[in-house]
Amino acid sequence: MAGIRDWIAHRRGTLIALAVLVVAVLGFAAIHKLTAEIRLSEVRAAFAALGWPELSASIALTVVSYIALTFYDTIALKVIGHPLRWRTAAVASFTSYTISHNLGLAMLTGGSARYRVYSRAGLDEAAVARVVLIAGVTFWAGVIAVASLSMAIHPGMLPIVHWTMPPLLERTIGIAIPLAMLGIVLRYRHGGALGLFGWRLPLPNWRQAIALLLVSTVDLAAASAALFVLLPNASPDLYPVLFLGYAVAIVVALISHVPGGLGVFEAVIIATMPQDNATVLAALLAYRIIYYVAPLILAAMLMAFHEGRQWRNRDRGKGRGTDPLTIALPLAPLLLGVLVFLSGAMLLVSGALPAAPGRMDTLATILPLPISEMAHVAASLVGVMLLFVALGLYRRLDGAFWAARTLLFAGTLLSIAKGLDYEEATILLLTAVALQWTRAAFYRRTRLTAEPLSPEWLVGVGAAIGLSVLIGFFAYRRVGYSSDLWWQFETNANASRFLRTSLAVGLLLIGAAIWRMFAAAPVPVVHDTLPDDVAQAALAHADRTDAMLAFTGDKRFLVSDSGDAFLMYQVKGASWIVLGDPVGPSEAWSELLWAIRARADAAQGRLLLYQIGLRIVPIAIEMGLKLVKYGEEATVELEGFTLETPEMRSVRKAARVAERAGAQFAVVPAAEMPAIIPELQQISDWWLADKDHAEKSFSVGRFEPGYMAKFDCAVVRIEGKVVAFANVWGTPNRQELSVDLMRHSKDMPQGGMDFLFTRLMLWGHEHGYRHFSLGMAPLSGIEARRLSPTWSKVAAFLFRHGERFYGFAGLRAYKEKFRPNWTPRYIASPGGTSLLRGLIDLQALVSR
Repeated sequence: MAGIRDWIAHRRGTLIALAVLVVAVLGFAAIHKLTAEIRLSEVRAAFAALGWPELSASIALTVVSYIALTFYDTIALKVIGHPLRWRTAAVASFTSYTISHNLGLAMLTGGSARYRVYSRAGLDEAAVARVVLIAGVTFWAGVIAVASLSMAIHPGMLPIVHWTMPPLLERTIGIAIPLAMLGIVLRYRHGGALGLFGWRLPLPNWRQAIALLLVSTVDLAAASAALFVLLPNASPDLYPVLFLGYAVAIVVALISHVPGGLGVFEAVIIATMPQDNATVLAALLAYRIIYYVAPLILAAMLMAFHEGRQWRNRDRGKGRGTDPLTIALPLAPLLLGVLVFLSGAMLLVSGALPAAPGRMDTLATILPLPISEMAHVAASLVGVMLLFVALGLYRRLDGAFWAARTLLFAGTLLSIAKGLDYEEATILLLTAVALQWTRAAFYRRTRLTAEPLSPEWLVGVGAAIGLSVLIGFFAYRRVGYSSDLWWQFETNANASRFLRTSLAVGLLLIGAAIWRMFAAAPVPVVHDTLPDDVAQAALAHADRTDAMLAFTGDKRFLVSDSGDAFLMYQVKGASWIVLGDPVGPSEAWSELLWAIRARADAAQGRLLLYQIGLRIVPIAIEMGLKLVKYGEEATVELEGFTLETPEMRSVRKAARVAERAGAQFAVVPAAEMPAIIPELQQISDWWLADKDHAEKSFSVGRFEPGYMAKFDCAVVRIEGKVVAFANVWGTPNRQELSVDLMRHSKDMPQGGMDFLFTRLMLWGHEHGYRHFSLGMAPLSGIEARRLSPTWSKVAAFLFRHGERFYGFAGLRAYKEKFRPNWTPRYIASPGGTSLLRGLIDLQALVSR
């Protein structure tokens, strides 16, 4: 059973998607069966018969419903103790409901939309989750309560149910459910909180509960009435039937998670209503446009206009304000992506339907028939490509922007050329205009714009493909076209092979275009040089010696606006890896980290903060990154440091063994380093060969004469010959002393490295340094408990049993001899697989 549960847990997303697909197929099958007797001409006639009075009434009721929806959030915000202005709640509610109504998965899509708005208004994840939960529970309570009252007042009104419930039983249930709800309201009439799995949900008081139920009633009544008024000659006595059917359809659509309840909602309504199915279907089509699509278009246009204006204000030096629409700006790419997706779906549906009567005759007088036929096929291809491009818009990809704009303009022309469909051409054109207005919002570079194909190359490819198609049509112009040609597989079926080959070439071109549209722009490996004035100003504030890694020559640098702070990073693959804490005044750290995050985001990269300290943790959390413990750093306090204590016996003994072998300690100043570098080079080369190691980079230094000459160097000599060395790092403020490269020759006596460390610590104490860093012990101090995350369990396992790969435990034990203080170091990443992929890129970067 445990194996089955694990299998289900790992494939939960796939299983949910499969279940949604099955429900959608069943819904479409139900519609197909229910409309088997209906002709398209009948639906068109019923749709055309809808007059402005019916449409105006439906639009007005839709407005009432969406206004009522805003009060779900307004009241819920008061319940959780975070009241906001109605305008802010209205923006969050309107955008979230327009998205969830059309995409389904209301808790996910609507919840994420609310989070984008409310997080900018100061609410944390828990508060937003409470708002979403209260609004969701209230909606369901309203559906159940109003449907129950309808059952009590009008029993036996659902013809979809084959078994007829006795009227007395139906009335009893219809009264009992609202009474039970009333009892719950009275039980918690003073509010309070409900505990669930360690999570507390604030409950509304009786006034807030009644207000929420009234809001739900108004919302459902207006939404269902917006459909009812579209039914011609519908008697008011039929409204209870429609309302019950509407409530059932809403419940089924929400449970199914089919985007917009498409097919499922319509099937339930058609089966419920006793009217002519063609009339009901026409009303449903109009309702789908008025209640679902039109609000989405309005929200997308509103967000697009406001985002475009904000980007232009920022270009003029004006900041973003706190207006509710400004707070909701992150929703603009999502809404435009949905709008482009629906535009593609519209072209596909249009291509599947016959042209409007009379328009093809008019078109025949303007364009030759072959051109209109080709336009019909091309419009459907444009529709398919828009479906793919929509995801890129949500991710703010510049390649998706250029492709979507081109496709929308092409779709506009093709809609006219294939059947004078000026209605869909207008929608496509308005969507393109909205997209153009927000051009600056799509800033993430892709290969399509970072590595544009030269005009000459494009002309050459187009000419080669065009010539091959032209030759094919010339060669087979006397072969009559038939759909059977596609499926002929014979020795002499040359025309068939030409058609299939042309299709394959077209699909390959579309695939290549989509790949370039989505692929991240390559970021070349660049080694910057840190300006001397910046290095001097920043290092004056440095408390950690790993700031000296800025001089290894294998990093990029991001400098603060003030010029007295920097962070070092490098890009490997899609990973933007920041090494350690920023260097310089702590006031500049947040600015630098947010700036590097913005750069990584613009390049579609994933940010990894490597070996950060506790002072960075709050900023990383604020940036939305996930933290894992990487290990611990060992530091020895130099104040009062001495070897003459019982705890230091083993170190003292090892150092004295080296002394008896004639070891002598010295610190060679940086100015004198060029004279001994050849000798140190020989030691380094022997040490690398003996250990079968290669030089590493990024997180450690490497033996390079220019780098070694920047620092003092601690050496151990025997009879005047250097047998071990370590280049010395020291912060200018004397806060910390440490070493980077530690290497020895074959002549180093036993205990030589302990001798070097202890003498260097004593030297540091004499020169006023506060503590000595022994460096990191990776994976140290990570505990694996039953409820620990996977990273902790894996790290603890490797620490205990990974000696054959790396001496994790041995390294910790060696440093423990010096009785250091252990300080945790962390890795911060976006979470999910980003951590693993970032660590893989880090390993590749370090190992060169």
